[in-house]
Amino acid sequence: MDKCTKCRKFGAKLFLKGDRCNTPNCALTRRNYPPGAHGTKKSNPRKSEYGLQLVEKQKAKAEYGLREKQFVNIFKRASKSAKNTGEQLFRLLEIRLDNIVYRLGWGVSRAQARQLVLHRKIQVNGKISNIPSLTVKSGDVISPVSKDLVKPSKVKIPNWIKVDEKSLKAEIKSLPTREDFDTDINDQLIIEFYSR
Repeated sequence: MDKCTKCRKFGAKLFLKGDRCNTPNCALTRRNYPPGAHGTKKSNPRKSEYGLQLVEKQKAKAEYGLREKQFVNIFKRASKSAKNTGEQLFRLLEIRLDNIVYRLGWGVSRAQARQLVLHRKIQVNGKISNIPSLTVKSGDVISPVSKDLVKPSKVKIPNWIKVDEKSLKAEIKSLPTREDFDTDINDQLIIEFYSR
């Protein structure tokens, strides 16, 4: 499924194509209706409770660029935590190395950020890491192997990350809290989906 088709399917901008999603060329802006032959019909069939839960889970997977097995493993880790499962789920998604590279604006999309990591362009605490799913900890320092490899864009950097603009070193000040999650995904529906 095409990236723009996914945004139209879920009726929300998932920023899968980076900067294009903020322009008039965005598929969701031009065609704000579901994809397919029946997308333009005004009547939307009501979804069952299961259908709503499934769509929310698929939306989260698409936004963070994960496969089902990866997402299930992250959910299992979150549910074993003593903390709130929904908050812990999004915390584990946010502190993946590929997501942090995306949040820093070094990649215009999560797919590009993942590619930077896979191609050994990112260091964690001075050591090259090629594992996009690496979970970073508070106090970790992330930096590009060379300043020429990344083009910092003017994105709003989360307040739990401190960036030195000259050296392009980013330090994880603390783990993100619920207020820091920049997403409109309903975590409660995902919890209900996996609790069936």
